[in-house]
Amino acid sequence: MNTQHVTPSKEQIALLPEFERLGPSRIALVSTAPQALQAHAELSRSAVWGFDTESKPTFFKDQLSEGPHIVQLSTVDKAWVFQLHDFDCRAVVAQLLALPGITKAGFGLGDDRKRIQSKLGVDVADMLELNTVFRQRGYRKDMGVKGAVAVLFKQRFIKSKKATTSNWALPSLSQSQLVYAANDAYAAIRVFHALGSI
Repeated sequence: MNTQHVTPSKEQIALLPEFERLGPSRIALVSTAPQALQAHAELSRSAVWGFDTESKPTFFKDQLSEGPHIVQLSTVDKAWVFQLHDFDCRAVVAQLLALPGITKAGFGLGDDRKRIQSKLGVDVADMLELNTVFRQRGYRKDMGVKGAVAVLFKQRFIKSKKATTSNWALPSLSQSQLVYAANDAYAAIRVFHALGSI
């Protein structure tokens, strides 16, 4: 099918009502092995997860990122934000990402895959780049989470510039960082399910 679809402009998206994000009560911060094992048990009940990572920004040319510093996984009900400081917590995250048969869906995952291979020593099994799905359906440029939410839900997905460029390597993350990170993964799982219904 060669139908070409137009992605809405920034100006068009700005006029849309706001996408309802997950609030703090539906976001779990995971920084220890026991917390990670509990998350593993809850996540393994779902066949698809929204997936994203965050890394501390680099500010100089040729500066290498030591990320990812956090990994986000989400179902349609809840999101988990995994910090990777603790070695045992990191090992559980590696197990989750390497699990076959569970789709990990997200946007712009090329860098995420490389960084995870480097930091966690695993390849992400059954990873689904949602931009590829949109391209197959006739959208010419990368959709990204904002464009996808606008097309599928007629809503505006808000991303805080301050949170985007914040320090994800901090031992203690702010609530705004948690909400930002969790909702990137949450929006991805919502988009995945919406694509399946059209």
